[in-house]
Amino acid sequence: MSKVTTFILGAIIGALIGAGVIFYFLGGVPSATLKPPPGNPIQAPDPNGNPPGTAAVVLDQQFFDTVLTTIFRDMNAPAFPLTLTGQNLNQTTSGYKNVAFFQNECDGKIFLLPEGSGVKTSVRLENNRINAPLAFRGSTTIFGTCYQFSGWAQASLNLRYDSEQQTVFGQIEVETVNLDGVTPLVSGIIARFVQASLNQRVNPIVILRGQQIAVSLPIAATDGTLNTKVKEVRADIKENALSLYINFEFSGTRAN
Repeated sequence: MSKVTTFILGAIIGALIGAGVIFYFLGGVPSATLKPPPGNPIQAPDPNGNPPGTAAVVLDQQFFDTVLTTIFRDMNAPAFPLTLTGQNLNQTTSGYKNVAFFQNECDGKIFLLPEGSGVKTSVRLENNRINAPLAFRGSTTIFGTCYQFSGWAQASLNLRYDSEQQTVFGQIEVETVNLDGVTPLVSGIIARFVQASLNQRVNPIVILRGQQIAVSLPIAATDGTLNTKVKEVRADIKENALSLYINFEFSGTRAN
């Protein structure tokens, strides 16, 4: 085999291997390998009205603003391992850590910020959707080079109810990732890392546990106890307010 032929074959094989690496980074592993979200999607209220035994919990825009303000004011920035297909890049663990914006080491993490890249991290209730713009920064090593990056992601929050756990969950779904000043050569790879990390590491978010609102009320006159269990949850999202309609199943027990 001539040197020219060997060179051509080597170039083709190298291109195929390179294409495979890029495909892995950009496409990832099929979603079937990911853990499915808990429970089932929460539906809108019944147009015929709520059934008997239904209570309403209303969370307005100010509630979400106060929660986020408190987290960023009184706690460390939420941090997650920068990951693709559920595996850590640098064998890091999730948690909270206070570090300077540009650090000397690549810790392979993404940090949520109260604001950045012209965007404020928030939860917005609008157009029958829960939108969540998220400002972030992070670092990672790609092909032996450390990249520091920042930007923001547009995400939506979908509500789900798990009857076995008696819990309302929020499931973040990152729709777009916008990076600041990252070279086009690796911007697609980093965007994929960020999207996978937020989708996999943040979820699921506990919104409301049934134990928090369940009733176990002794009634002395009957020598018994009135109990409740959450049967179904529905949600209505309007401008600046999220209303959860919780339908209870009631039962009573007599004292022995």
